[in-house]
Amino acid sequence: MIGALIALAFVLFAAATAIYRMFRGPDDAHRAIGSDLLFFAIVGLLGLVGLFTRSAVVFDLIIIATVVGFLASISLARALTNGRR
Repeated sequence: MIGALIALAFVLFAAATAIYRMFRGPDDAHRAIGSDLLFFAIVGLLGLVGLFTRSAVVFDLIIIATVVGFLASISLARALTNGRR
């Protein structure tokens, strides 16, 4: 249980730094990286909630959210590079 609380502190720290990077980023790429980090920090928080509540439904939501986040990251990277490879 102590390990989960330490993980919660680290995930909250990552979310706070991601929010800072989203608002103070020097360019669009840094803001996109901050938004990706914030999204996956929220997924991590969702995982910790599932750990604390021992709910199996939460882990199904994590799988779906991770796939959606991965596709959003690819789409955002493609939009930032104007479709260039």
